[in-house]
Amino acid sequence: MLSLPAWKCPEWTFNASLVNTSSPEFTEEWQKRIRELQGAIMVASCVQMLVGFSGLIGFLMRFIGPLTIAPTISLVALPLFDSAGSNAGVHWGIAAVTIFLIVLFSQYLKNVAVPVPVYGGKKCHTSKFYLFQVFPVLLALCLSWLLCFVLTVTNALPTAPTAYGHLARTDTKGNVLSQAPWFRFPYPGQWGLPTISLAGVFGIIAGVISSMVESVGDYYACARLVGAPPPPRHAVNRGIGIEGLGCLLAGAWGTGNGTTSYSENVGALGITRVCTSSCTQYLPFWPRLEAGSRERGRNLLARLFQDPSGARGKGASETKL
Repeated sequence: MLSLPAWKCPEWTFNASLVNTSSPEFTEEWQKRIRELQGAIMVASCVQMLVGFSGLIGFLMRFIGPLTIAPTISLVALPLFDSAGSNAGVHWGIAAVTIFLIVLFSQYLKNVAVPVPVYGGKKCHTSKFYLFQVFPVLLALCLSWLLCFVLTVTNALPTAPTAYGHLARTDTKGNVLSQAPWFRFPYPGQWGLPTISLAGVFGIIAGVISSMVESVGDYYACARLVGAPPPPRHAVNRGIGIEGLGCLLAGAWGTGNGTTSYSENVGALGITRVCTSSCTQYLPFWPRLEAGSRERGRNLLARLFQDPSGARGKGASETKL
């Protein structure tokens, strides 16, 4: 929607290091775009709620299969390559180091156990924790930021705002933290009265349709990863309807984005093997647990501290679904 000529950013905003983010002109530039997004998201979310709570998505599930979901997800991801290339192009060296670290931690060091202190049984002892398997992306980002910080302190990165690699410095947006308020309470309509346009509504509805198709696939993939039975149609209907309700609230509060299931989070379940009953039983599409089950959260420790071969540590247990 924001790629339309009417919403093209002014040329004076292209270089972020030269923009006064506290000026009224800049504030109005981004707030009017947020208001346009708000109105489009709120209208499109009503369509999603109608599809979900009316049971229409359950009826259409007979036509939604792997051959439908896979191309849809691929088409959704294709426009992201432009943004990824633009952000990585700020400094290709730093981007390459980050990618290398993510691959190193997630693929080659995932079975390396790190001893961590644990208190249990009225005494302290060390236990094995697969740090690189659970936090591969977070560790890579932290190390890359530390590298940028060192290069910034030593002035290895250019100080001229127009030079290549300047935006890789850690002090280019240091005033953001200093100008941010300590406490802030968001509320509906905080950016002004939402605006609605036909082009914006249809653009967001197209994204909502692809999001619903992707969510159906996420529900089944998530159920399979955690060992739960496939979600029934009425549960999928509730899930899509609740996602629409979340989008409506997000649009009212002006977050600039919707709420949906995320395929990357489902993939994280398979990578980290972290899934607990307390994380899943409250999801709108999830089947109920067995009556009388009271084990909450113990599976998390079992997953985090178990051996890669599948053997569990002493005292670990699994929650049955």
